[in-house]
Amino acid sequence: MLPEVANKALRLTQDPDSTAAAMANLIRSDQSLAAHVMRIANSVAYTPLANLVSLQQAVARLGMGVMSEIALSASVGAKLFNTPGYESYVAKQWQHALATGLWAKEIARATRSNVEVAFLAGLLHSIGRPAVLQTILDLINLHEVPLSEAEVLALESQYQHEASKMVINSWEMPSLVTAAVAYYPDYQNASTAVTQAAQVNLAIQYAAHMLDTDKIEEADLLSSPALAALNIYQDEAEALLAKSESVAEKCQELLA
Repeated sequence: MLPEVANKALRLTQDPDSTAAAMANLIRSDQSLAAHVMRIANSVAYTPLANLVSLQQAVARLGMGVMSEIALSASVGAKLFNTPGYESYVAKQWQHALATGLWAKEIARATRSNVEVAFLAGLLHSIGRPAVLQTILDLINLHEVPLSEAEVLALESQYQHEASKMVINSWEMPSLVTAAVAYYPDYQNASTAVTQAAQVNLAIQYAAHMLDTDKIEEADLLSSPALAALNIYQDEAEALLAKSESVAEKCQELLA
C-alpha cells in the first residue's frame, strides 16, 4: 500500500484548490517525515541561497510539486519493502529509480511538458522490482524452496514490469503516469502517452550513465533513439547531460 502521507501529498499536488498551508500541515503530521523534508528543502541542492525555517515557507519557496516529490521520495523507498538479504540490491535499484525520476523531470522541462507526471513516472517505473522480490522471498520461506540469488533475480527481472504496472494501478496514479510506466520499454508502439513513455525511457538511460558510465557510454546516450522521438537535438541533449552534477546532488539528498 502507498503510505498515507505520500498518498495525500500526491492528491494535494493534483488539487488546484490546495494551499501551501495544507501541504505543510500534512507533512507536519509525521514528525520524522517533517524533519527529513526540512533537511532536504534546506540543502544546497534545493535551496542554495536561503535558510528555510518552516514547512509553509518551504512549500511557498519550492512549490507544491517539489515538496510533494520530497515527501513521496521519503515515504516510498527501499525500506517500504521487506527483502532480507537483498537490502543493498534494493537500495541500489531505488537510487536508480530516484535518479530516473529526477532526469525525467529535467527532460520534461526541456521538452515543455508536465514535470510532475514525468517525475512520478520515472520514480515509480521500477517499483515492481522490490515488490516482486519481497513476494519471491515470502514464497521461498512459505514453501521451503531453495533458490540461488541468480535464480531469484532472474525471476524478479522477468516479472518486475508487470508488477510495476499493477502497483501503479493499485495506487491510482494519474492516467499519464500509468500509461508512461506501462509503455516506456516500447514507447514507439505506445497507444497513448507516447511522449511521457519516451521521457521515462530516456531518463533511465541518463540515470544509468550518471550512476555508472560503464553501463552506457556518453556517445551511446547522445545517439539514443528516444532523443529523436522527443525532438531533442544534439546540443539540447548535451545541455541536459551538463546537469548531471545538479541531478546527482539532489539524488544524494533524497537518499540520505
